[in-house]
Amino acid sequence: MFLLPAFFHLALAILATSILPAGAVQAGARAPMPTVIVPYVRDPVDKSYRKMMAGVARFEREHALAPAASLRFKLLPRLPTTDMRGVAVRIAGERLSVPLALDGDNSFVLPRNEEALRDDAAVLANRRGDSLTWRAAIHSPGVAPGTRRLGDLRLECRVGIEAGLISNSSPMFGWLSDALSNAGQVCTSADGNYLFFAERPVFAVTVRHGARAEVLPFNMLYAGGRLTADDLRFCDCQVLLERSYYAPIFDTRWPDDATVEFEYMDGPAGGAP
Repeated sequence: MFLLPAFFHLALAILATSILPAGAVQAGARAPMPTVIVPYVRDPVDKSYRKMMAGVARFEREHALAPAASLRFKLLPRLPTTDMRGVAVRIAGERLSVPLALDGDNSFVLPRNEEALRDDAAVLANRRGDSLTWRAAIHSPGVAPGTRRLGDLRLECRVGIEAGLISNSSPMFGWLSDALSNAGQVCTSADGNYLFFAERPVFAVTVRHGARAEVLPFNMLYAGGRLTADDLRFCDCQVLLERSYYAPIFDTRWPDDATVEFEYMDGPAGGAP
């Protein structure tokens, strides 16, 4: 389920075909090695305001997936050393700096600001670039503690990808981002790699609607359960691995009102996921 190893193979294959033209490799022949230029990749804590507002626009277009919910963005720790106390976020442009109010869970609402759009402003957190990860947070009212609504998760994925929140791969493969950041590919495919995080380490996750219930297989927990130490440093799940899971957001047999229920490692479901 987790696609990072496959992405590395794809990247190496593309590099090979772009560097060595057909027929250039012959016995004893030496082909010149051209320079491969990797475009600048925006710092993971330096998000594009325009892209995040594109995520807000997608939320508004597809609000029917979670008609009673509102949209917030949420900051989460990426490294074990990340201190989430005193995190501050602002919109920063050439001529403006707009602080954003964070709730106790480090979530915030992103307001529309025409000057920030014109300036191609950034949304900045006061933390080092690799220390935080970002997610859309969409929670319909009335959902029982210890559960999530599948339509909310579907919309979180689409907004998160549209807003450019995910920073799962090495910067050296940043030039492949267009192929890896399409919400239609990531959020509607069984091979999609959008990770969700529960509030506590999960032992098991069950999807339920009416009389139908299915326990998610192991490969839909813990970022697929196959990450090496080298892979883990490129995943924004590295400190949240035990809380990570994939949801069947691609499976149209599950309606939006299906629930995702958590059994936590430290006891029965009972906290808000």
